[in-house]
Amino acid sequence: MSLPSVRRVAVIGGSRIPFARSDGPYATASNQDMLTAAVDGLAARHSLQGEGSVGELVAGAVLKHSRDFNLAREVVLGSTLDARTPAYDIQQACGTGLQAVIAVANKIMLGQVESGIAGGADTASDAPLGLNDDLRKVLLAARRATSPGGRLRALGRVRPRHVVPDVPRNAEPRTGLSMGEHAAVTARAWGIGRAAQDELAAASHQRLAAAYERGFFQDLVVPFRGLTRDQNLRPGSSVEQLARLKPVFGLGGPNPTMTAGNSTPLTDGAAVVLLAGEEWAARRGAEPLAYLTACETAAVDFVRGDVAGGDDGLLMAPAHAVPRMLERAGLGLGDFDFVEVHEAFASQVLATLAAWEKRGIGTVPRERLNVAGSSLATGHPFAATGARIVATLARLLAERERPGRGLISVCAAGGQGVTAILERD
Repeated sequence: MSLPSVRRVAVIGGSRIPFARSDGPYATASNQDMLTAAVDGLAARHSLQGEGSVGELVAGAVLKHSRDFNLAREVVLGSTLDARTPAYDIQQACGTGLQAVIAVANKIMLGQVESGIAGGADTASDAPLGLNDDLRKVLLAARRATSPGGRLRALGRVRPRHVVPDVPRNAEPRTGLSMGEHAAVTARAWGIGRAAQDELAAASHQRLAAAYERGFFQDLVVPFRGLTRDQNLRPGSSVEQLARLKPVFGLGGPNPTMTAGNSTPLTDGAAVVLLAGEEWAARRGAEPLAYLTACETAAVDFVRGDVAGGDDGLLMAPAHAVPRMLERAGLGLGDFDFVEVHEAFASQVLATLAAWEKRGIGTVPRERLNVAGSSLATGHPFAATGARIVATLARLLAERERPGRGLISVCAAGGQGVTAILERD
């Protein structure tokens, strides 16, 4: 939907910790640890420690322990923000960070809050291990027993197989296929070749490296646990190097093209963004980087829909959301100076671009696509990616010091997509 122009919503700034490969530097960091570090970085940069400085914090995580049931609020209490700041969790798989931004923006637009922080965190290193379901049933039976003897009889049914935990799986419950396997189906449907995927992946690393070198992330990234840059970044990445990697997805079909190099790795990290109304910004002398002017969500039927034809692939919802959003805004892809497409897989980005072109909304020149690198280079802590992209795009628009417009497209598990438009006067 388009955001009514009741009150304009400004993006003031962003903060994230460097993203790290799973089981690496952040192996013992929790979602709360990482998200608190990102929030404290934002609070320090924008002097948000005072009472009433922030109206609300909205954030989430996809991989959550039971202890994270109130993650956003616990982050407030453990951070330098005023402890009276309300907070709540939100979750929509990889769209979590952008949905959090939209949630805060809606309240600012309606005048319910003057400012807010939105974002997310995820750790693949500290993923929760589920209790074996058979063991869970035995333990529940023991709890319900009304006598010591009854509890002992229930516990006596425990067998060695029950102590094997249920580990998290990167698979869709309805299909049993991993996100990568779904993406491989879509790549075949759209005829996405290996060379094009490797070219996009190499460009992501090269552009991220160039952005770091020119100081672009100086106000966006805060050091954490010894890292000052994204650990997944390979500045010297090239098409030739990537071409030597073996495919890892779609091996059951002809000519598999998806490798570890043109797919995002499991990643740990956190990112947040500061949003506010113009009055709040003016009182505090904060210069808006850009304004959130529209958003749109969509979902596809990746179980029974036109999956083989490509339209209903698991990660293709933005191919439906963006045309609707642009139609309402009276825009085409040619009206955007920057286009930020979350790089879950290089093949998924290329399929999305092809679908947009097929739907007649235009083409995206490569010099406007993910110009500061994206998820293939930074990594992808699921709930953090949306906030990372918003902050990056707002900074890109601001540094030009002239009017501009940027598009955001994020695909998500469950066949969903979240998209938005940022503009600068």
